Amino acid sequence: MREVAVAETDGAGSGRAVDMQSTLQRMRRRGGLPVAFGGLFSGARQFRISELTGTTTNSLRGLAITPGNGLGGKVLTMSRPISVADYPASRAISHEYDAAVGAEGLRSMLAVPVVVRGQVRGVLYGALRQPLVLGDRALSSAVEAARELERALEHELAQELAARDEAQRLLAEARRRRLRGQPRWAPPTEETDPAVWEEVREAHGDLRALAHRVPDPQLRAEILTACGRLARASSGHHGRERERPSGVELSPREVDVLACVASGATNSAAAERLGLRPETVKSYLRSSMRKLGAHTRLHAVVEARRAGLLP
Repeated sequence: MREVAVAETDGAGSGRAVDMQSTLQRMRRRGGLPVAFGGLFSGARQFRISELTGTTTNSLRGLAITPGNGLGGKVLTMSRPISVADYPASRAISHEYDAAVGAEGLRSMLAVPVVVRGQVRGVLYGALRQPLVLGDRALSSAVEAARELERALEHELAQELAARDEAQRLLAEARRRRLRGQPRWAPPTEETDPAVWEEVREAHGDLRALAHRVPDPQLRAEILTACGRLARASSGHHGRERERPSGVELSPREVDVLACVASGATNSAAAERLGLRPETVKSYLRSSMRKLGAHTRLHAVVEARRAGLLP
């Protein structure tokens, strides 16, 4: 099974994502279902139908399903597979979504919950355009697809929890190193303990590299925000020099590359650490040097530190 799709990107949307579309296509093929669709809960705990295969309209796309309402809402509430032989006429479900279902011409339908660690994380639907009783083959294929998706989500969730723990450890370590051996009333300075700052910079680079391996966009954004706070909090050791030059804005990936360069990494080493190609690292480095008005890699790092972008 192809559980996750990994793509190289330069924004906060990079990372792993469960391949719902492939899951639905396998479900159709195995179960002889002409139509399949489904979705997963978003971070706000709202369920919407996000993926469609075999449909002829977009009437179901983006449809928000409320627990208890319709077939999918009943599955969300009861956390078990349910099927109906004729959706519009069924008395086993409520009919808030008849218009969307009717626009697609669906009649017989089944829905299966995707359950991870005791919580429903999504629903898979299969449907026919005739009012027929769905057999064991269709139901078994849907349940099997849901189990596969559950394993992928479990793996993804384990990665997110591990990344969160590692991020918290690195942040705590960076704070401890930054304050180690310093009087409470005086900020640490590079002159008093340069080794401490090198450790802080190393932890900052580790955090930035970790952020782009995190599947959860909200957690990824939180880690990058913490990295920015760490860089700005260290501005005191350069005094007034560390004011951001007017108009200088680097992308997250440009900062990632400079953080690697600051630690002495080559383009190849930075590419391996960040999950990018060496040519992509070169491109980010050139663009960041241009924005910072720097002529060398070292000059770019110095200017980024003066700008409060790196610790």
